[in-house]
Amino acid sequence: MEIEVYSNSTNSSQEEFKELLKSEFSKNKNIEEGKVIECKVTKITNNYCYLSSDGLKQEPILDVNELKNLGLIDKIKEGSKLNVLLEKLEHPKTGEIVVSAEKAIKLEGWKKIVEMYKNEEPVIGKILRKCKGGAEVSIIDLGLLAFLPGSMIDEVPLKNFDHLIGETQKFAIVKLDMQRGNVVVSRKHIITSFKVADKKKIIEGFKEGDIVKGTCKQLTTFGAFFRLDNGIDVLCHTSELSYSRVGHPDEILSEGDKKDLKIIGVDLEKLQLSTSLKRLMPDPFDNIDQYQAGKIYKVKILKITDFGFFAELEKGLVCLCHSSEFSHTRKNISAKKLGFLVGQEINVVLKEIDKDQRRISLSYKLTQENPYEVFKKNYKIGDVIETKIVAKNEYSLFVKVEAINDLELFCHANNLSYQGKPEEELSKYKVGDSLKVKILECNIEDQKIRVGLREAQGNDPILFFEDKKLNDRISCKVISAERKEGLKVRPLGCEMDFIIKKSAISANPADARVERWTGGETVDVCLAEKDLKKRKIVLSIKLLETLEKAEALEKYGTTEGSGRSLPFSNLADSLKKKEDNNKD
Repeated sequence: MEIEVYSNSTNSSQEEFKELLKSEFSKNKNIEEGKVIECKVTKITNNYCYLSSDGLKQEPILDVNELKNLGLIDKIKEGSKLNVLLEKLEHPKTGEIVVSAEKAIKLEGWKKIVEMYKNEEPVIGKILRKCKGGAEVSIIDLGLLAFLPGSMIDEVPLKNFDHLIGETQKFAIVKLDMQRGNVVVSRKHIITSFKVADKKKIIEGFKEGDIVKGTCKQLTTFGAFFRLDNGIDVLCHTSELSYSRVGHPDEILSEGDKKDLKIIGVDLEKLQLSTSLKRLMPDPFDNIDQYQAGKIYKVKILKITDFGFFAELEKGLVCLCHSSEFSHTRKNISAKKLGFLVGQEINVVLKEIDKDQRRISLSYKLTQENPYEVFKKNYKIGDVIETKIVAKNEYSLFVKVEAINDLELFCHANNLSYQGKPEEELSKYKVGDSLKVKILECNIEDQKIRVGLREAQGNDPILFFEDKKLNDRISCKVISAERKEGLKVRPLGCEMDFIIKKSAISANPADARVERWTGGETVDVCLAEKDLKKRKIVLSIKLLETLEKAEALEKYGTTEGSGRSLPFSNLADSLKKKEDNNKD
């Protein structure tokens, strides 16, 4: 750091002062903000500690409380050396030099811990307090705080580690965050490193099938931890606690319980022993041959789930009744909606036994009479029955027979009426209305029974056209004439209306006007299209005119002027054109 003093004076005393100032600020060239510098304690008062260092323009001042918090107040006196971090050479408001002993210690400590981490050296520290996810550790002599995750406190999860708080112990450095200045340590690594050699020798002495004694030390959601007489901790998974279904280990165990355990797995790589409690008990599945699929048994409900319920056939023998086996008519309904309760005893049919998978499936609906079978016994296709509407949607009605209240019959909107639009017909009915319907389909396997309202009201009017052929002449009565809709007609002897579009009214465009009719007239039409399966009938006046015109041309076309008396406005011109063609 160089200081240049400018002066236009040639006074010798000023020149001497300039040289002295330069030399004073050039003594310590390492003075920079952000560096740790060594200072000498010049004075200590009740509130402040005054420092000095070569190259500084004034004395830095430290708050005595900072030294007390660091435990240094009793270690320093006037003349002592103290390292501080030079934060600012000049405070923007006060002009004072800003230094910190605490930050200097942390900076020096961080440099040391980085080296220790690289060399895989442990640190000495104390657990200060619990925090979210673990504990806060003070690293002694480095002035740093570290995080100790709960999973790294001990080899087995600890619910309570109050006895470790305040004890001086070793920790392994497992992670450093250089940017944030965070340190993560582990007590488990230190414990494990000392025990590995001894633990391996102990575990090598066990084999699968051995029976050992253990004391329950901790219960978790996935199992129970037991401590053996030799100090080894082992896990007994929830699935190995009992043959019956266990929601949580605390249902059958308490901390401190002493139990015999069977070793079912030895892992020398992970140095772990797997144990089982249930394999020392009689297996209820050994007696499964006394039960037969298809028979009714009484069971006790143990647990209700979204997909069904678990029940106990006998102590330890747990079975599943899926929601699809609750009802013949209501698919996958929840157990709660049907009123099933935990602890309730009910009759079920043992549906299937899978010895390989050790699974037993139950059916509740098989204990009830199938409504579809009852319906099939009492009714047949073609029967007209009395029903009541119980539900409806945008395209159908659902009706029930009073004698079989749990069975819904399906009536599509297309089967409500032979006349009118389906959506308009559907709007005429509401839940609670009584209807007489005809059974159209009864499919027991697919659980589908279809009925029709219009079919129950008489024969289909479309059968009027059963013996009619294409191009047949049919006399109709005009029902109405609407410019947009067309000409609505009803064949004589038929109870069904049909629309003749404007394009099918006349062969002559000038006569294709709906306004020519007012209603009540009789008009002859021709059968243009017929599809009884699709219930499609198309009537046309235009086609009739075309057929009659062709017939007239064929019959009268050779006689001069013979067609002029026919009631067709353009027939004469057509005959003349045909004569001209014959002359040529």
